[in-house]
Amino acid sequence: MEIFENQKPLSFDFNESLDKAQISPNGFREYDARWLYPEEINKKGLEIFGYSLGKYISNSEGQGSSIVIGQDYRSYSTEVKYHLTKGLLTSGLKVIDVGLALSPMVYFAQHHLDTDSLAMVTASHNENGWTGIKSGIEKSLTFGPDDIKEIKTISENSHDYIPSNNGSYEFKEGIRDAYLKYLKGTQSVKRNLKIVIACGNGTAGAFAPDLIRSLGCEVIELHCNLDFKFPNYNPNPEDLTMLNDLAKSVKENNADVGFAFDGDGDRLGVVDNEGNEIFSDKIGLMLAEYLSEKYSSSKFVIDVKSTGLFFNNEILKKNNCTVDMWKTGHSHMKRRVNEINALCGFEKSGHFFIGKPLGLGFDDGLRSASMMIEYLDHYKNKSLSELYSNLKTSYQSPTMAPFCKDEEKYSVVDEITNKIIQDKKNKINVADCEIVETNTVNGIRFSLSNGSWGLVRASSNKPSLVIVIESLVSKEEVEIIFKYINTLLNETGKVGEYDQKL
Repeated sequence: MEIFENQKPLSFDFNESLDKAQISPNGFREYDARWLYPEEINKKGLEIFGYSLGKYISNSEGQGSSIVIGQDYRSYSTEVKYHLTKGLLTSGLKVIDVGLALSPMVYFAQHHLDTDSLAMVTASHNENGWTGIKSGIEKSLTFGPDDIKEIKTISENSHDYIPSNNGSYEFKEGIRDAYLKYLKGTQSVKRNLKIVIACGNGTAGAFAPDLIRSLGCEVIELHCNLDFKFPNYNPNPEDLTMLNDLAKSVKENNADVGFAFDGDGDRLGVVDNEGNEIFSDKIGLMLAEYLSEKYSSSKFVIDVKSTGLFFNNEILKKNNCTVDMWKTGHSHMKRRVNEINALCGFEKSGHFFIGKPLGLGFDDGLRSASMMIEYLDHYKNKSLSELYSNLKTSYQSPTMAPFCKDEEKYSVVDEITNKIIQDKKNKINVADCEIVETNTVNGIRFSLSNGSWGLVRASSNKPSLVIVIESLVSKEEVEIIFKYINTLLNETGKVGEYDQKL
């Protein structure tokens, strides 16, 4: 592929004169780092972040530790990687650069190259102007809140940073091919499947169509050419704009299924053969049912945004499988899957965490897609819409994200949490039902006596809250629960416009 053949190693100027460092403290998130570039972090700020990351890795893994790095296709990502790498080299790390990559390709490369750590330059599905760094030490795992706080502390004490080449740099070719070979494995698809692949002009366009074709499927490409301007929409498989466009193409091409990938390829969205979007938590439930037949007594992890249909599911109960609800966020979920030795973890945003023996434990949109192909191949002549109809009916809201300042969002969630807990104590009815349970593992998820529920939490990577609702009764009940939540939010005076409406 020409875009990979034309990549070149970076060449560093350690005598470059840069402006005073700018690093917004708000960029240090729960489990990764994201800033507007260059408004919130500039070139020298990136170098100090890289230096701080390197010092943290050296403190944990020893001097001269190795790190594998890659970047997505945004116009400025190579520049961001350049200055990040200068900081890593100044800290004394051995840097192995795999070039243009998906986040799961870099996770894979840490195993494949046996490096001590990893760093991926990506803002995933965020709008242009954002940059970010996903990083970690333990294989298949990315940093959690304590790690990020420590890196932030090191950066705040690095005002005397002077760039110098104290480490080593190598550009490693061929990792894309090794990654795609790993994904294909020994999978052989007997069913003739026509699949629409939507990439929103993001980096997954350089990977996903080739993988799906290698499995023996017919591929219809939708916005798979790489274009960092994102001329159609942001590559976000949780956004209805992308899913609706995919649905249209599925129906026009009489396809069996549509797959949507986010900007760095670690998430999957699915549209069935009739053009209906199936939220990823329900795709996860369908996969869990299928996998439970082959791997009885397995554990599955779901995030707090996921459907309540996982609980009391007859197939999972028959196969002695258990479901654990955990914090939203790729780092939290990866760690939980690893901690309890779960077979898989499913997050409503489309992150699927594939544990052993099916995968290496990290979130990978392409591996998730190949599992969906295996699922459809297994059920032979049954369409995805037929298979989906076997699930119990529930009515879900999209994932809604009203604006809330980074410095205020957590206190707003605390305020909402206290109000809902008080409403539970006071036996206040919502949609003519009492609040019977509250779960505060991540924000607050409150359940009603009829099994319906609502969630309010703070976004981990943007200045916003996250609102999700599921009714086991009707779409009208979803609207009633939303009105209850929205009234509480309006009372705070600190919540703005929604990114998408109910």
